[in-house]
Amino acid sequence: MKSYITRYNHKKIEERWLSYWEEKGFPHAGVNPSKEPYTISMPPPNVTDILHLGHALNITIQDIYIRWKRIQGYEALWVPGIDHASIATQVVVEKQLPEGKTKEDIGREKFLEMLWNWVGEKKSYILGQLKRLGCSADFRRTKFTLDPDLSIAVREAFVRLYEKGLIYRGDYVVNWCPRCQTALSNEEVEYEEKNGKLYYIRYRIPDTGYRMPDTGCRMPDYLVVATTRPETMLGDTALAVHPDDKRYKEYIGTYVILPLMNRQIPIIADFLVDPKFGTGVVKVTPAHDANDFEIGNKNGLEKIIIMDKRGKINENGGKYAGLSREEAREAIVEDLKKEGLLEKVKPYKHSIGHCYRCHIAIEPYLSRQWFVKMRDLAKPAIDAVEKGEIKFYPKRWKNVYLAWMKNIRDWCISRQLWWGHPMPVWYCQNEKCPTFGGIPSPRDKMQNGVIVAAEKPEKCPYCGGDNLVQDPDVLDTWFSAWLWPFSTLDWPKKTPEFNYFYPTDLLVTGPEIIFFWVARMIMAGYFFTGSHPFRNVYIHGTVRDRIGRKMSKSLGNGIDPLDIIEQYGTDALRFSILAVAGEGQDPRIEERTFELGRNFCNKLWNAKRLLEMLKEEHKEAHCEPDLADKWISSRLSGVIRDVERALQRYRLHEAVMCMYDFFWHEYCDFYLEIIKKSGHIEIGYYIFENLLRLLHPFMPFITEELYSGESSIMVSGYPKPVKKDREAEEIFGTAIEIITDIRNAKTSFNIPVKEKIPVYIEFENLDIIKSYIIFLAFVSEFIPSRPQKGIRRASHNYEIIIPLVGVIDIEKEKARIEKKISTLKALLQKTKKNLSNKEFMR
Repeated sequence: MKSYITRYNHKKIEERWLSYWEEKGFPHAGVNPSKEPYTISMPPPNVTDILHLGHALNITIQDIYIRWKRIQGYEALWVPGIDHASIATQVVVEKQLPEGKTKEDIGREKFLEMLWNWVGEKKSYILGQLKRLGCSADFRRTKFTLDPDLSIAVREAFVRLYEKGLIYRGDYVVNWCPRCQTALSNEEVEYEEKNGKLYYIRYRIPDTGYRMPDTGCRMPDYLVVATTRPETMLGDTALAVHPDDKRYKEYIGTYVILPLMNRQIPIIADFLVDPKFGTGVVKVTPAHDANDFEIGNKNGLEKIIIMDKRGKINENGGKYAGLSREEAREAIVEDLKKEGLLEKVKPYKHSIGHCYRCHIAIEPYLSRQWFVKMRDLAKPAIDAVEKGEIKFYPKRWKNVYLAWMKNIRDWCISRQLWWGHPMPVWYCQNEKCPTFGGIPSPRDKMQNGVIVAAEKPEKCPYCGGDNLVQDPDVLDTWFSAWLWPFSTLDWPKKTPEFNYFYPTDLLVTGPEIIFFWVARMIMAGYFFTGSHPFRNVYIHGTVRDRIGRKMSKSLGNGIDPLDIIEQYGTDALRFSILAVAGEGQDPRIEERTFELGRNFCNKLWNAKRLLEMLKEEHKEAHCEPDLADKWISSRLSGVIRDVERALQRYRLHEAVMCMYDFFWHEYCDFYLEIIKKSGHIEIGYYIFENLLRLLHPFMPFITEELYSGESSIMVSGYPKPVKKDREAEEIFGTAIEIITDIRNAKTSFNIPVKEKIPVYIEFENLDIIKSYIIFLAFVSEFIPSRPQKGIRRASHNYEIIIPLVGVIDIEKEKARIEKKISTLKALLQKTKKNLSNKEFMR
């Protein structure tokens, strides 16, 4: 390596080492009985993604751990991959269709061909981005969630769950996206607080001559119901009150007339009603509200669907048919006013669910979907975390996980999309088959005679017919994702690689997908493999801008990591982002954040150049280690221990700053200055090379470039600490404190740092450190007697006095200090005045 003689150029270095790693096949892992395995399954970025700083943080953390274990001698496997992202991908490609055309216009086969072509281009781009981030995954093992082998795993998983009675089909109110025209799981709905309205609607009570038992008075003319969604009243099939609400006990069992539709509906009692909401009387729309669906089932109410899948009013909505949800609301409110049935409208702030992909407001919608029963699957996953078999870092996420798992609901897994894993479900089209048209068969009443199989059956098991059609839906993206830790290692086959590398060791992810993905993977691991899928879960923070806002396209505050790499380099990006990312905290980042990493790279580069120059000057000089050599060697050992401890505890910020402080403030500020004079280059080199190996997992490119070994630094072996030299650290540590105190005193009194001055020092081991103080603090002489006046600095084991007479112009310095005091007093008065001004404090 000769490039140290030139200026640091990250672009050339990164290009060279990316080519080298690829050419040499680094890294590649395989079954090796002589080594202990270490495995990470990369959370696959969506194929629609353009990698952002959040990805950069996530990938960097994983890469650190895989490189750390690799350099320690483990057989370290990092499996990369990309997710097919059903909804997101289909939405993106649909937007690329010619104007006025829909996917139905061009047909399923042609549309899927478009999708595969688009995905092929995107996969290559994403893998290229990962490599530029220094990602040392085994790219020969790259997986895509729609790969044939992963599709086999998905179908096998579905069949096993179905055969155990854990997958079922039923009619339920689900979260429906009118834009994507598919069902969504609860975790795919994002809630936003919105300023809306609460409409108070009068439901007329027919005059039946009935009189109230308590008073003998006639029933009132109407009951008032408060709702945020007047358009759904078209599907009301009851009003409900709380059974213990004394205001309405006499109304239970009577009827009202549904406004505008003139349909008679009953008044029922149910404990789900909140008597404090609105008037205490609620409308029940079983086909368009999850709670109302439950009330409807308990009370045998009719379920009237009043919208189509596009969110428009259907034929059940009478004259409002064809209107959008928003248009119907306006028309209905206007008609209620005309008929005197709208009592009042009040402002009301409430939470509205939106599709996590297209951000359109979701519609609670009654439809037939496939579900996974989650409660039985959750039990072993809860036990594993409670017993410590799986650990969360930071620990607080354990409680978040457990709270959600203990209140888990069934998972809607069917999606009305074209892009994704087809449902492994078939239906017989033979009219003579007992299952034709959804007629329940004696064998399988609950599932209406569906045929579930990993491969398409040749014949119907019910009638022997061969006219079978596959369910048109696809599976939720997360159904393939929850199998990821083991499906990427050849499951359901039990290959040597599966047995060697599974279970995996670490999952690194963000907090937003603990429920989407982390919890489901744990459940899947125990159900399908009988084991935890990973041992440790590290939840990193969310990258934010300098004022704490989440980075997003809409705010325009995002930073493209490729722009940062272009300007500062990958190593600078990785080092900087970790330096500001405390354990589990949300790092606040702006462009100048990356100057820290860039400056550190330059410092490393210049240190190597200096070592090379000193090597030429001192040639093969061999010297016995002196105090400074013993101190720096002992300090390196301490840093190795501290970094290892921080990595074991998933405190990467601590590891980064530990290495930064050691290299910058101890090795460079003191030790390099000393060996310029002492010529102890051999030890200086030894410390630098070990520091490079320690830094390599964090900064792979520059450490490869500066490392002097014959092969790649990634297989050079991790540095091992030696026994701590307490005496050397204590004595030379005191020397550093003394030197620092003298330097600071000079600065305080405007004495040039390199101006030699006399000092008085009282310290037990002064004779041992005198030469270092003379050289590094620019001391002219050591005063034997304690001066009466001077600048005094002291610690528990030393005292320093610097006489000022003859060193500084005392009158001039006194004037400077008095001027500074005067300026500060004026500033203090101004601040007090501002603080007492109420207008200023607003």
